[in-house]
Amino acid sequence: METILVTGGMGFIGSNFVHYMLKNHKEYKIVNVDKLTYAGNPENLKEYESFDENLYKFYKCDISDFESLLQIAKREKINYIVNFAAESHVDRSIDNPDIFLKTNILGTQALLNVARKLNIQRFIQISTDEVYGSLKFEDPAFTEDLPLKPNSPYSASKASADLVVRAYHKTFNLPINITRCSNNYGPYQFPEKLIPLMINNALNDKELPVYGTGENIRDWIFVEDHCEAVYLVLKEGEPGEIYNIGGNSETSNLNLVKRLLKILNKPKSLITFVKDRPGHDLRYAINYKKIKQELSWEPKTKLDEGLKFTVDWYLNNQEWLNHIINEEYLKYYDKMYKNR
Repeated sequence: METILVTGGMGFIGSNFVHYMLKNHKEYKIVNVDKLTYAGNPENLKEYESFDENLYKFYKCDISDFESLLQIAKREKINYIVNFAAESHVDRSIDNPDIFLKTNILGTQALLNVARKLNIQRFIQISTDEVYGSLKFEDPAFTEDLPLKPNSPYSASKASADLVVRAYHKTFNLPINITRCSNNYGPYQFPEKLIPLMINNALNDKELPVYGTGENIRDWIFVEDHCEAVYLVLKEGEPGEIYNIGGNSETSNLNLVKRLLKILNKPKSLITFVKDRPGHDLRYAINYKKIKQELSWEPKTKLDEGLKFTVDWYLNNQEWLNHIINEEYLKYYDKMYKNR
């Protein structure tokens, strides 16, 4: 049995990847490493707390801690590394860039050093479409060969990490892939992000804060579709290659919020427009032709279908949501949106 080290596996996308692998690809053992910051939630994988340790094991560890990572990787005989671990919220990166640079760049380098030392078979860097910068409404979608033009401390830290990963491939011949996906949504997403934030506020009849005029456009991908794509890259991707992963679901932030309100049967009067954030990218769009042609992947979940599933999940998991809406979260919410 081969073993995959998943970093950030208690976070949103990472925990969904663990669920996906343990349910669909039981031929692998999953070793989950997570620092358990505010967004790392053990409840995301609660069902595996007493799981067979020959199939799944968790370690609390900072990815910047090379020595601890190395010992874990040696002990567990790691074959692959999939790096989901990252500070990922743009607003937080504007408020305090430091932790983003440390975790997203130096943490990635520590993992690369582990991979190099142990001759890991494949290192997958989970990146973002935000590294390409911003598109105009009429521009063609992002392709893998575009130059990187990040506009926030978050996206700059991810772009930097991508370049370090590429350099380890070119300099040390480390077998790597970089995946850049569009905005993910689905179960277990921390409610600072747009979709769960709007769902939670609407459920409580609170105002739904929309930046600027709400015209900013994003491409959305259901998280399980993303997880399937990552697995295919791990198994079949050409070493050294970058793969864009898109959801084929572009829509404006305002339109997205209106769709959620319709599903929840809540009035549009809950929408309130707030001061835009600095450097707010106008539009992201992903061209995923490469992964479709080379790995026969494309997204399965239509946006309305995925949004309905996601809303139902939050409605059926109120206890999970209530555990997150604590004093620290409320302070952060007020800091971000009060008096904007």
